[in-house]
Amino acid sequence: MKTWSPHYYPYPNSKPKAHKKPLRLSPPAVLFIGFCGLIALGTILLLLPIAHTQDIKVMQALFTATSAVTVTGLAVLSTPNDFTTFGHLVIASLIQIGGLGFMTITVVVLRGMGQQMDISKQLIAKESFGIARFDQLVDTAKCVLVYALIIESIGFTILLAHWYQTLPLGDAIMQSFFYTISAFNNAGFALHDDSLTSFRGDWVVNLVISGLFVIGGLGFVVLMDIVKRRRWSRFGSATKLVLIATAVLNVLAFSLFWLFEANNPETLGNLPLSEQVITAWMQAVTPRTAGFNSIDFALVNDESTVLTIWLMIIGGGSMSTASGLKITTVVVLLMATYAYLRRRDQVAIGHRQISPETVFKALSLTVVYFFTVMLATLILTITEQANLTDITFEAVSALGTVGLSRGITGSLSEPGEAVIIFLMLIGRLGPLTFLYLIARPKRENLKYAKAEIQVG
Repeated sequence: MKTWSPHYYPYPNSKPKAHKKPLRLSPPAVLFIGFCGLIALGTILLLLPIAHTQDIKVMQALFTATSAVTVTGLAVLSTPNDFTTFGHLVIASLIQIGGLGFMTITVVVLRGMGQQMDISKQLIAKESFGIARFDQLVDTAKCVLVYALIIESIGFTILLAHWYQTLPLGDAIMQSFFYTISAFNNAGFALHDDSLTSFRGDWVVNLVISGLFVIGGLGFVVLMDIVKRRRWSRFGSATKLVLIATAVLNVLAFSLFWLFEANNPETLGNLPLSEQVITAWMQAVTPRTAGFNSIDFALVNDESTVLTIWLMIIGGGSMSTASGLKITTVVVLLMATYAYLRRRDQVAIGHRQISPETVFKALSLTVVYFFTVMLATLILTITEQANLTDITFEAVSALGTVGLSRGITGSLSEPGEAVIIFLMLIGRLGPLTFLYLIARPKRENLKYAKAEIQVG
C-alpha cells in the first residue's frame, strides 16, 4: 500500500490544473486601452459608406476619430462637407464620451445595474477622475453626467431658439446639438469650414459657445463645489484658485489680444467696434483648449501668436473637458517659485500649505510637457514643409487638445499625422499618466546622502 505524499495522485487525471494568473493592468494602462478602443471603434464607424460623402483614407478616419475622442478639433478633412449627418452624429458621440470620460459612463451604468465595483475598477476610475477618495467615485460620476446634461440642455435650447429664426427646424436642431456638444467638451469641431467666422458679429452664438467651453473648462469638481456650497466663503481652496485664475487669465488675454490686433486689418482692424469686442473675447478665451476661431490664426501678429501658444500651454481646470498643463499646475509652480525667492520653507496659497508631493508633481508634469512639445516639434520639422512657428503652434495645439491651427493640418504628411495623433492622445490622457504606462511609480524607503549640486 502506497503512502500519501504531496506529489502522489491516485488517479492520473486528478492532479489539479494550474490556474493562470489574471492579467493585471495598471489604471493608466486600462485608460490608454480604453481610449484606443474607442478611437478604433470611431475609425470603423467613420469608414462606413453612410458616414462620409467621398472616399476617405484609413489614416484620415483615424485622425478624425482621435481628434474627436481627445476633444481636440484638429481636422484633416472638412467636417461639414466630407461627412454625412450620420458621420456628424458619430463625431459628436465620440466627443461626448471622450470629453466626459468613458469611465464616467461605465461607473454610472454599473451602479444603475446594481453591480459593485471591485478594487481594480475603483483604482481605474480614481485615476480617470483624478480624485483622492474612493467614496467619491459614484457621486462624482453621477454629478459629471447630470451637470453635463443640464448645462448642454441649456446651451442647446438657447442656440436652437436663435438659429430657428434663420434656419429650417432640422438644420437648426442638428447645428445646435453639434455645437453644444463640441463647445461644452472643449472640442472645437464645427459644421462650417471657417469655424465661427461666419458668426463673428453674432453675440448670442459667441457668448453661448464661449460660455459653454469656459464652464466646461472649469472642471467638474469646481462645479460640484459651487453647487454644494453656494457661497464664496465656503468654497474650497482649489475652487477659489480656479475661479480667480480663470477670471484673471480671460480678462488679461482679452485685453492683450485686442491691443495686439486692433490695428491689424487682416483680423480686427477693419471690423466695427462691437465685432472687435466679441471677436477679441472669443479668440482670447478659446486657446485654453476650446479650439473655435472667428479669425484666421495664420494672419494674426507674432505677439498674438506667442500669447495664444502660452494660453494653450496653460489650459483649463483639473478634471475638466479641457487639457493643457492646467491652471492649478501653473499656479502651484508660480507660488513655489515665489516661496523660493522669498526663502520660505513652505509653499502656500490662500493660507493653505501645498504639499511637497504636489509641487513635485507639478514640476514633473511641466518638464515632461515641454520635453514632449520640443521632441514633437523636432520630428515635425523633419517630416513637414512648414515654418517653425506653424509647426510649434500645431504641436502645442495638439498636446493641449486645443484644435487651433495656422493652416498646416490639412497638408500634413502621414508621418506628421501620426505624430499629431500621438500628441492628442498624450494630451487627453495627461503626460504623466502616459509615462506611467512605461514605468510604474515606485516608492523607495532608502534615504540617500545629500549631494551639493550648483544650479542656476
